[in-house]
Amino acid sequence: MVAVTTTGGPEAGLAALAVIENDKRLTGYHRVELVRAHVLELAGDRTGAAAAYRAAARLTTSLPERRYLEGRAPSL
Repeated sequence: MVAVTTTGGPEAGLAALAVIENDKRLTGYHRVELVRAHVLELAGDRTGAAAAYRAAARLTTSLPERRYLEGRAPSL
């Protein structure tokens, strides 16, 4: 997604994410929301990015990562 976003822009990244997020193997995987947050942030959608960072924080099992993600949301 990062490569798609870098070459095609945030809209292309979000479109690619929409294709893979329906893969059942990725259900509940926090990095899907993390990528969404990053792409939305690049697109200038601060509200959407903050919500996606919070969603990623809820899904991760890593306490340090959760703290980082929870800290990203208010900074937007």
